[in-house]
Amino acid sequence: MRELTYLEAVREAMSQEMRENNDVFLLGEDIGVYGGAFGVTRGMIEEFGPERIRNTPISESAITGGAVGAALTGMRPILELQFSDFITIAMDQLTNQAAKLRYMYGGKGSVPMVLRTPAGSGTGAAAQHSQSLEAWVAHIPGLKVVQPSTAYDAKGLLKAAIDDDNPVIFYEHKLLYKTKCEVPEEPYTIPIGKADIKRSGGDVTIVATAIMVHRALEAAEKLVKEGIEVEVIDPRTLVPLDEETIVESVKKTGRVVVVHEAVKRGGYGGEIASMIAESEAFDFLDSPIKRLGGLPVPIPYNPKLEKATVPQVDDIVEAVKETIRFK
Repeated sequence: MRELTYLEAVREAMSQEMRENNDVFLLGEDIGVYGGAFGVTRGMIEEFGPERIRNTPISESAITGGAVGAALTGMRPILELQFSDFITIAMDQLTNQAAKLRYMYGGKGSVPMVLRTPAGSGTGAAAQHSQSLEAWVAHIPGLKVVQPSTAYDAKGLLKAAIDDDNPVIFYEHKLLYKTKCEVPEEPYTIPIGKADIKRSGGDVTIVATAIMVHRALEAAEKLVKEGIEVEVIDPRTLVPLDEETIVESVKKTGRVVVVHEAVKRGGYGGEIASMIAESEAFDFLDSPIKRLGGLPVPIPYNPKLEKATVPQVDDIVEAVKETIRFK
């Protein structure tokens, strides 16, 4: 099977949906001739034209509000925010409008829109362009939250998000854009709310999201040399969360490490940890649930300091060993 980069998989998913459904269109800053901040939409305006690849003013609240209005009238907009940090400017449109209108109208109206946005650190983009704020939107009833870690998952989940009649926040980690894997050419859908077991193992479960999935897999390869078999679970979507897959894995291994890039305090890892603690998996635990997350500081510009603020492979290795050593 052919290989695509994560970036190419996202572009292909959008293009295929736009060819099949004239109600799908894109809007955002510099997504036309320029091709978007990271080049995801490059070449799309040549195929679909400026009516469906719509450059917007520099106003995230206007972009999001426009998408909400278009969705309410039957369109299926995909909006791109250049950096996920800028979602803060659109929070009223998201949390008080998009997330609530279907409920407030008793199901007579819906908001089938997808908000795509690059997230995370690792590119030297500094404090205002490198945050991981997915826990903010995961807290809001009415929003679905997706975090694919591979090109295969990105294509299948984006199609599912576009087809969904609810607003979906679709996080794309910047460091994943150049990663490659096998991706079918034909359209396919991955159900929103279904986790994936990226690696099987019997000693410790790691629940990881986005770029941390890859670091967890690298840590697992190091740990296997020491006789420790790690199972890596990728939730793929935070809302809805596939609790069953996580619980069954923890029941099998008896140990769990939850790792994400976002600041540990108030991060989504706390939700996963509490879910495990409140489930039947709690009685199977042989050590306390371990959480790894970012430090409670703004992301620095300096590359060494930037790296030090979020979990790295060696941090995951040490966290797993701590759960093994616990008596």
